[in-house]
Amino acid sequence: KDYAGLETFENPGVTRVEMTSDELVALGPVNEQPDMYTITIEYAPDRLCLESKSLKLYLMRYRNEEVFCEALAVKIRDDVAEALSIDASAVRVELTQKARGGITITATAAN
Repeated sequence: KDYAGLETFENPGVTRVEMTSDELVALGPVNEQPDMYTITIEYAPDRLCLESKSLKLYLMRYRNEEVFCEALAVKIRDDVAEALSIDASAVRVELTQKARGGITITATAAN
């Protein structure tokens, strides 16, 4: 089974990183239907940066998880901060749930 953890590499000297994907899918906990998201992760790295392939695999693991958009934003923010060994206040995660039933949700986890 593929490892779905967040991997890092030494920061080459950048002060800000932004990563965006429209391939995040999770199940809605009320109706168990797939919710599709666009996610933007922004962080101020210290010693480490996120490796993009590991992020893709990490995001894919949510496709069978039942979770509310708001809780998912916080979970991802906290996991990214832990992987990078930085405070969660240095990470901003914005999830935009693609419209279903005529409603779009945007949840931001930032301090």
